[in-house]
Amino acid sequence: MDLSEGNDFIMDIRRPNDSELEKIILLSPQALFDGTLGEVSPTIDKVRSLIEPLLKKGSYYLIAIEEGKLMGWILIGASRDQFTDKTNGFIYELFVLEEFRGNGVSKQLMKTAIDELRQHGYSEVRLSAYAGNQAIKLYEKMGFNIRTVSMSLSL
Repeated sequence: MDLSEGNDFIMDIRRPNDSELEKIILLSPQALFDGTLGEVSPTIDKVRSLIEPLLKKGSYYLIAIEEGKLMGWILIGASRDQFTDKTNGFIYELFVLEEFRGNGVSKQLMKTAIDELRQHGYSEVRLSAYAGNQAIKLYEKMGFNIRTVSMSLSL
């Protein structure tokens, strides 16, 4: 799918090939570090242990590419609500490389992911984000609402 964002660039959003998937995994520690506001600094092995079970259960990445350059990705799939047992579409990860931020890449990845999840028959899409994550503003603009709040107390 070709998506134009202004006159600056044309990006293609699609599933990654094997080498692109490996690049995502190698960049994922930084993605998790950024997404958790520096609270989590995982190893590649930890990233693989988190991602591989999701991929085996049918989750998949969509990547944003411009002129052969990986700009960012989104990881989507299904998640079962622990209370209702209803299965919802879920956005597990959204990341845009720093050099491409501020160009609407996240928004286009989100729109494409939501469209795909809708086509897979989900009537609801959920995601989780760390409090203070800048992406929350985008999620709210796209119609996401706070549904649950997870709180912690340091001891």
